[in-house]
Amino acid sequence: MFRPFHIRRWLDMYAVCPVCGLKFDREQGYFLGAMYVSYVLSIPPVLALVFILWLLAGWSFGAAVMGAFVAYLPFVPLVVRFSRVIWIYIDRSVDPH
Repeated sequence: MFRPFHIRRWLDMYAVCPVCGLKFDREQGYFLGAMYVSYVLSIPPVLALVFILWLLAGWSFGAAVMGAFVAYLPFVPLVVRFSRVIWIYIDRSVDPH
């Protein structure tokens, strides 16, 4: 689904699936739904990091939020890619054509 990972083009996708021929980008703004999936996937780990840093490590709340934000940044490319895959599965199950 995705082209080989490159730091400058980490969201590059094939236009169609090289195996089955499925067109990935069905219309303009198609992956807007993936943004919501990404949000849902990101909230639990970030909240867990905030609470760990705030309650267990004794950081101030503001520092815990910033620390969780910085600690989560390396995982954003993975989550964005995964959310696009999930969005395609959701969309194909609702509208297979």
